[in-house]
Amino acid sequence: MADAQSLDAIIRGAIDCTHLDVRGDDGVHFEALVVSPAFAGLNRVRRHQMVYAALGDRMKQEVHALALRTLSPEEWQGQ
Repeated sequence: MADAQSLDAIIRGAIDCTHLDVRGDDGVHFEALVVSPAFAGLNRVRRHQMVYAALGDRMKQEVHALALRTLSPEEWQGQ
């Protein structure tokens, strides 16, 4: 079973994040806000693919659902 802290650590280890907030309290359903300069110029699908790739097999085995919001630092500043 996954937890928000472990998912946070995995994402941070794979993606240069300027802001990351992972939430979820049932061990299988999560939501994450990921802000990274690596997302600049990428569409939403590519950004999500990067996060899914970082999580690897956890997306198949432990995480049932992950609601993602992915932004570049510039987009985050404009919010």
